[in-house]
Amino acid sequence: MSVKIDRQIDELLTCTPEVEVRQIIGDSRVSVSEITHDSSKVSKGAFFCCIVGENFDGHDFAKAAVANGAVALLVERRVETDATQVVVGDARLAMGYLAAELCGRPSRKLNLVGVTGTNGKTTTTHLLSAILKQHGWVTSVIGTLTGARTTPESPDLQKFLRHELDQGCDAVVMEVSSHALSLRRVEGTSFKAAIFTNLGQDHLDFHKSIEDYFSAKARLFDEQFTNICIINRDDVHGSLLIDLVSNKTQLKCETFGIDDAVDVKADASKISFTWRGEKIEMTMGGHFNVMNALAAATAAAKLGVTTSDIAKGLATASAVPGRFEPVNEGQNFSVIIDYAHTPEALKNVLLAARQLVNHTERVILVFGCGGGRDQSKRPKMGATAATFADVVYITSDNPRQENAMNIAEEILSGVATTAMNVKIELDRRQAMASAFKLANAGDIVVIAGKGHETLQSIGDVDLPFNDAEVSRELLKAAS
Repeated sequence: MSVKIDRQIDELLTCTPEVEVRQIIGDSRVSVSEITHDSSKVSKGAFFCCIVGENFDGHDFAKAAVANGAVALLVERRVETDATQVVVGDARLAMGYLAAELCGRPSRKLNLVGVTGTNGKTTTTHLLSAILKQHGWVTSVIGTLTGARTTPESPDLQKFLRHELDQGCDAVVMEVSSHALSLRRVEGTSFKAAIFTNLGQDHLDFHKSIEDYFSAKARLFDEQFTNICIINRDDVHGSLLIDLVSNKTQLKCETFGIDDAVDVKADASKISFTWRGEKIEMTMGGHFNVMNALAAATAAAKLGVTTSDIAKGLATASAVPGRFEPVNEGQNFSVIIDYAHTPEALKNVLLAARQLVNHTERVILVFGCGGGRDQSKRPKMGATAATFADVVYITSDNPRQENAMNIAEEILSGVATTAMNVKIELDRRQAMASAFKLANAGDIVVIAGKGHETLQSIGDVDLPFNDAEVSRELLKAAS
């Protein structure tokens, strides 16, 4: 049964010294039962946080929140209302700590592991969850496949952790995005361990530079959040992070790299290698997934899981939807669905696909880039596609509010003018059908970018579209 949440404002503030209060207006003894930043979700007894965002200012919704039952407001400037107001310098930061305290700091009572990096977060959390379940821990996952946001806003995150704890959960493995770290969504959260997978180009529409992007990721590897750091030493930024962590005396650093695995064998549907004397076999394809397995295994070992349980856990882990996911309807060529949407991820997937064909067989790629996101990576994606695939169909991904042809032409700008293997087909279904029709026996078709997604965002409309399902439909129709 969940604990009853009912705390006085002054008690909450006393228990959160991390929150710098500038002024309290009104009765600080008023009791609150929840914290939220969404005025549409306010109920009686709520503590409403006025967050200043990119498009909206929560202070403009303060009166509506009070009308809906909020008894106190967290503000960065005073608003006209009779409700109690707590004035702070950074409402986002304060909201995280207050939400954690209101829920009883649940992360401190859980084996919580945070996973950050550009590529591999979802697969690594999935694999670590399987290991911890094999170890006997009741385990939950937070990430790309579980919610609208990779990492929930702090009030939602703390309520989720509280609920899982109350339900008897032992461990939670969660993806921690760079957005979440920049926007203070994990303030007040304590991690037993933090994992860094790698860093490539992504989200530069938000972070503006790769240095800022790395700085956001690096925030997780601090005594504020954890004292155990699991870092990919093969990654350039992983090496830099190791140096940063080594200067913090309270942190323990454990590294992993591809040379930790020996006798590696990987194809489209399975991986095997030996790690710390234990034979690891997984029903998951792609050589690059060895690194995700090493990240999960290294973290699990640091948490006290035996190598035997780690091997058994990895063996029981199912394939992750949209992550090097094979589609087989009896065709004489291979089809792989992957979420790769960065230059580095696309290169890794294409290299893994190349290992599955001989010198006479082809890698055929269907991909696009999302609209309203980092435009600078589009030419790089085009260059990567033309370099590592034999035939490329540039198509629509999630164009959102952008013109799909403009996106395709930006991708094409990265391709050498002499390249004859690159075509534009904006209809994603038709591009997939053309790739399948072109494929000969032994070829491999990689459909990249959307992975597990079930919708395609075009303008203001979200249309049903799942690459795996559409692939099956097309392959069945052609058989």
